Amino acid sequence: MNKVLKEVLNTSIYILVVLVLTYCVVNFVGQRTEVIGSSMEPTLSDGDNLIVDKITYRLREPKRFEIIVFPYQYSKGTYYIKRIIGLPGETVFIDEDGNIYIDGELLQESYGKEVIEDPGLASKEITLADNEYFVMGDNRNDSADSRFVSVGNIKRENIIGRAWIRIFPFNKFGILKHI
Repeated sequence: MNKVLKEVLNTSIYILVVLVLTYCVVNFVGQRTEVIGSSMEPTLSDGDNLIVDKITYRLREPKRFEIIVFPYQYSKGTYYIKRIIGLPGETVFIDEDGNIYIDGELLQESYGKEVIEDPGLASKEITLADNEYFVMGDNRNDSADSRFVSVGNIKRENIIGRAWIRIFPFNKFGILKHI
């Protein structure tokens, strides 16, 4: 009986250690998330499964053009995936031709799928606070992002992490390029 009890105890400890490690990885290192919708086309597609890196932003601040994950403020359990366009303290403006300006200078980027038709709130200059980021989907005309009141500027403390690896579909498996 002593041998059986020892085996049960060893198995229980093993299961407990696995559960604790899993909890730590999911809450502090990374988590799986699924892309729903086409707002990040052509970079990310509907149904893509990603691993979100939760460590990097504990060590440094987010950078322009990185793809981040943050909670949607009006629906618990819903997360948005967008690209950082404007950094804290900068002024963002989108003109009637769909050009993005950061602090009065034309932003040189090639992530947008097409010319922006609706600059939304950014049709007037938006100055970001010291803890805010301006984010947009790559599919600019099919993206709810910082241009609209429903999303707005993203506060630093609300950023969960950065999209790191696409794990599904398998034919697109790999580390995501941000910059």
